[in-house]
Amino acid sequence: MSTLTGKISKVHEVCEVESSKSYKATKNRYFCRVCFKSCTNNSNAKAHMRRHTGEKPFHCDVCDKAFATRAEVKSHMRTHTKEKPFSCEVCGKAFTQKYHAAIHMRTHTGDKPYSCEVCGKTFTQQSSVTVHMRTHTGEKPFPCKLCGKAFARKIDAKSHMRIHTKEKPFSCKVCDKTFTQKNNAIVHMRTHTGEKPYSCEVCGKASTNRTTATIHMRTHTGEKPFYCDICGWSFCTNSNLKKHIRTHY
Repeated sequence: MSTLTGKISKVHEVCEVESSKSYKATKNRYFCRVCFKSCTNNSNAKAHMRRHTGEKPFHCDVCDKAFATRAEVKSHMRTHTKEKPFSCEVCGKAFTQKYHAAIHMRTHTGDKPYSCEVCGKTFTQQSSVTVHMRTHTGEKPFPCKLCGKAFARKIDAKSHMRIHTKEKPFSCKVCDKTFTQKNNAIVHMRTHTGEKPYSCEVCGKASTNRTTATIHMRTHTGEKPFYCDICGWSFCTNSNLKKHIRTHY
């Protein structure tokens, strides 16, 4: 197997730059022999190569998690210190990484530069496109180690695992009710505050969560997307379909 040094070739690149006065500029570049990515110095080239080799020589002093670069360790440490040095200029929300703050900013600007090649749906970040594509391919790469149930997103597999462990790390600050998912705790909180942020565009009825609003909308559209494989009857919710199926047995 080629060594790390052997996989990175340092070449002397000559660039011709066109402007009002043509001239030639020379500079040293480092190219990865795996994907041909160009790096400005040997240190960056070695760090990049670890993306291919999987080498992670830098460890967190708190939890011993390993990383490919020192910068990643520094960023990870903020999960322990709770430091969030990057804040949104619009709403003040803070983040541990500058990249996450930039992505969040798109929720204010409406910028969605990444799109699905199949259906054209747009997203604020590339990782969301990757996850969305699984709705088309049916891919579910994250299986539960206990029951085998598979998920399209790693976070969903982690959340599902709490069904087995009985862990409920998210609690209501008012009544102390606990939940397996953070979003469920947020939605529950609205039963105390009375907040209903999702309203029907047709009749104005307000709902505490998006799922309820979507189901309500079907009373206007007549959509019934859940079908019984036995008799062909259709239903507006999956729960109603399950109740119906029991009538066949």
